[in-house]
Amino acid sequence: MIAAEREPSCLPWPSSPWAGGLQQPRRAFAILSVLAAMTMVVLDAGMVNVALPSLSLAFGSSPGQTVAAVTAYQTALVMALLPAAALGERLGNRFVFQGGVGLFVLASLLSAVSPSLQWLIPARFLQGLGGSAVMALGVALLRRSVPADRLGAAVGWNALAVALSAAAAPTVGALIVARLDWPWLFLPSFPIGAIVLMASRQLPRVAKTSKGLDLPAIALNAGAFGLLVLAVQAVAHSLVEAGLLVIGSLVSFTLLILREAPKAAPLLPLDLLRERSFSLSVIASILCFTGQTAALVALPFYLQQGLGQTALTVGLVLSPWPLAVAATSALAGILSDRLPTAWLCALGGGVLGAGLGAMAALSSSASISPIIGLSALSGVGFGLFQVPNNRNLFSAAPAVRSGAAGAMQGTARLTGQIGGALMMTLLFNAAPLIAAARLGLAIAAGFALTAGLVSLLRTETGLWDPNSP
Repeated sequence: MIAAEREPSCLPWPSSPWAGGLQQPRRAFAILSVLAAMTMVVLDAGMVNVALPSLSLAFGSSPGQTVAAVTAYQTALVMALLPAAALGERLGNRFVFQGGVGLFVLASLLSAVSPSLQWLIPARFLQGLGGSAVMALGVALLRRSVPADRLGAAVGWNALAVALSAAAAPTVGALIVARLDWPWLFLPSFPIGAIVLMASRQLPRVAKTSKGLDLPAIALNAGAFGLLVLAVQAVAHSLVEAGLLVIGSLVSFTLLILREAPKAAPLLPLDLLRERSFSLSVIASILCFTGQTAALVALPFYLQQGLGQTALTVGLVLSPWPLAVAATSALAGILSDRLPTAWLCALGGGVLGAGLGAMAALSSSASISPIIGLSALSGVGFGLFQVPNNRNLFSAAPAVRSGAAGAMQGTARLTGQIGGALMMTLLFNAAPLIAAARLGLAIAAGFALTAGLVSLLRTETGLWDPNSP
């Protein structure tokens, strides 16, 4: 018989006491808490991004200076994901999750009352720290809230909430700025945060570990990821500065790995990365997010400069992408509980790659209709890939390391996004805009296809027998 996809050897179910999840109605409140928190964080980030021109006018700052309000948030997020997971293991996932939500809401208040950009930037950094706890521990708490055989569905619900929030954020942000004023961008966090904190009382309690926090490791982690983000920002104006920052990041990563390698449960989850299925899921996730991000950076330039479309049309063309992700995510979650995730990821990567490749091949005289269809097709492919991949990533980690798995999943996503943005920056600097955008879409398609092929390595033979268990 042809071998089916292997179950990771470290999977603790069904013998663990949380294999059946929480009982209703407690389970429903726990799920509501996590999904609402994810919605709050994603909605806030998307609304602020679209409001940057308004913030620039309000504070009398240049566009480059104003972007720091976004960079500060992203830097804090990527620096704090792994430490938030370690803190969750030390103090309890629920406690740290609730603390992250509270910090996010408090930082939202500070952002709303900021009298200047110099006040807004540190407030946004605090928001990123709070958001990191939500991103790192949300799915870990979902995992302990639902039965083992519903993990894929739970990951699908989470992806659905994120996709819908990402799709709605630009429109909601634009409406708030047009009808009210920029401080109102941060006010939706208050009612959503209140709902999260009330519902989070039903989240499962998990035994804490006795290990202490390794502050030097946290500092090295912050340096490694923080310098990487700053390097990407520096590429546009100084390759020398960017190169020095990359070297600093690599040195920090090397020191962090040397420090963490001997540990049983390290801050940088080397123990999980030694599990083949887990590491392949991380690599595939980085590749897929690199492709998606590069495409989403290239497409506006390609559509406006190459195909002569208006900014409004660009928005209409890109909107089907997150909507298709949302529509696909729930189904992908159900399928990933029933079918080998490697093959679902391969299918998703192939569909995403086909959509991006077809867009790169369109002529300058192409109508808008096929582009809208290809945008939706790309969203379907991404949804089919990401949900099963995340399900496998969490299944490949022991439940006691779910927080570290969640942090690693978030780190893979942010690493891919940084890589995609960096790739397009380099292409735009090296080639004419239209050629760079076309090439970027073609390379993005290659990343998506490679992500699907990497996923197939999780099977023993690369084949699947539907009669296998």
